Amino acid sequence: MNNLSLGENTLSSPHYPVFLCEIIENLQPQHGKKYLDCTFGAGGYTKAILDTSNCFVKALDQDPTVYKYAEKLGTKYKERFEFIQGNFANIKELSRGERYDGVVVDLGVSSMQLDEKERGFSFMRDGNLDMRMSSSGYSAADFIASASEEEMAEVIYKYGEEVQSRQIAKMIVQERQKEPITTTVRLAEIVRKSMHYRKSKIDPATKTFQAIRIYINKELENLESFLGNLNDILNPGARVLIVSFHSLEDSIVKSFFKNHSLKKVARSKYAPEPENYDESKWLKIISKKPILPTTREIRENHRSRSARLRVAQKIGGIR
Repeated sequence: MNNLSLGENTLSSPHYPVFLCEIIENLQPQHGKKYLDCTFGAGGYTKAILDTSNCFVKALDQDPTVYKYAEKLGTKYKERFEFIQGNFANIKELSRGERYDGVVVDLGVSSMQLDEKERGFSFMRDGNLDMRMSSSGYSAADFIASASEEEMAEVIYKYGEEVQSRQIAKMIVQERQKEPITTTVRLAEIVRKSMHYRKSKIDPATKTFQAIRIYINKELENLESFLGNLNDILNPGARVLIVSFHSLEDSIVKSFFKNHSLKKVARSKYAPEPENYDESKWLKIISKKPILPTTREIRENHRSRSARLRVAQKIGGIR
């Protein structure tokens, strides 16, 4: 077990990296190797990787507000660290031909984003209905103001898996005709009012907010684009670690790993290697089932309760 503390306040930020110990144990950072942190955030994973070995880390993030954390790491680790502002969906272009010995991706919304009411990711505090991870482009308020009732219902059902999506969309359209919906608390109140009562551990507005956030940030499309370019940026033996927080993301990652990994076939160790090598099968799944947070981690970081970690490794030569 790595001795990294789950409760360590990374770079004096309020963000606690999920699966920090498990990330280091499965990534296995080595001296002189190059690693990629695709979702830098407050730099928790990057800092832990750099502290574990004398390696190099390139970090990406589309959120311009994280640059202050990157500056701190740059001052401490100098030439061993590089930060690029950008979306991991464009990883092939951003890498500029560079290949890595390990890649880490955290698909969740960071604590900083959730805690800043101005960003509009959470309805726990009243703020502008924004939800843009890059702080630019089409916002949640734009979607609520312009989407048709049918389109809204489809988004809430598809990305939030919310079975009451139709009555929610109907109520939103009715309410926006009275007054523009521009704050998180007002939207949450409308969603709750539209729904039939059901006993649940989560707030009734949670799935709707999740759906809108995923839709306007194109989160699933970005994940698929990233996975499509993954083989081109990895060295042989490189490990890929992906943390997801809901079933839609996890399903995409699980299917991708399965579709690109060789099935285990029982055969004699003396048997010759198969003549026809399938180039599409370039992964070996390391975690047969998703790694789940420990009871201790959930206790120390409640937001980790829905997290899932999947790990795979590139096999064969460079494509």
